[in-house]
Amino acid sequence: MIGRDGTGRRWSIGEVARASGVTVRALHHYDEIGLLSASERTMSGHRRYTEADLRRLYRVRALRTLGLSLEEIADALAGPADDLPTLRELLARQLRALEQQATRIHRLQLRLDGLLRQLDDASMPDPDQFMTTLEMLSVFETSFTPEQRDQLAHRRDQLGPESVEEARTRWAGLVEKLLGHVQDDTPVTDPRVQDLVRRWDELGAAFHAEGAAGEQTKAAARKMWRDNSAEFSRGLPWTAEQMTALVAYLERVRQVR
Repeated sequence: MIGRDGTGRRWSIGEVARASGVTVRALHHYDEIGLLSASERTMSGHRRYTEADLRRLYRVRALRTLGLSLEEIADALAGPADDLPTLRELLARQLRALEQQATRIHRLQLRLDGLLRQLDDASMPDPDQFMTTLEMLSVFETSFTPEQRDQLAHRRDQLGPESVEEARTRWAGLVEKLLGHVQDDTPVTDPRVQDLVRRWDELGAAFHAEGAAGEQTKAAARKMWRDNSAEFSRGLPWTAEQMTALVAYLERVRQVR
């Protein structure tokens, strides 16, 4: 045990490094830039960290996990060291970040489970399937922010697998009917077409949150389909030309509503 005195326990830099996972070199760097300094020194000049120092180190570590730079962390910690509301908000932010990370891990588990099921059925996914999946994941991740992806995943979880599967079936039926109108060049003002597109949009809206956040993900989803309809068609029973024409037709219908 490193020194006790009338004011409580003191920790050496080695103890702090081992307990926190922060290297001694990093702790020296934190000291050099004024981010975290040991409050006390021994007669021989060795650093001794107090309980308040450890609480500050926790804040530094927590903010780093949230993606803040050391400069941003210094600004965030400029307030009182024992500001309970600030500490509570920090802990809440860290918890939300962990929950979002857990959601992303859960989605990855589902994707891997799908591949494993196919392997269990003695059916090796071919390279094109892997490439298409990678391309769609890339498009999805660049079309939505991490927060929006988490919102969409949360909404899918709320709906449940049965509702999602039902929606997929209904969507396929709408695609078939609308492609017929695309082929026939039905005027976009036709009440039948207007009704189909209304049902299309209502079906899609079920996968988005309510309010401004939902409107943002809807707009991002429409842009994603408009810009990548040909790529998405690879995993669908319709050609790239059909899906590209359908997306353009939908936009025309919405413009005259």
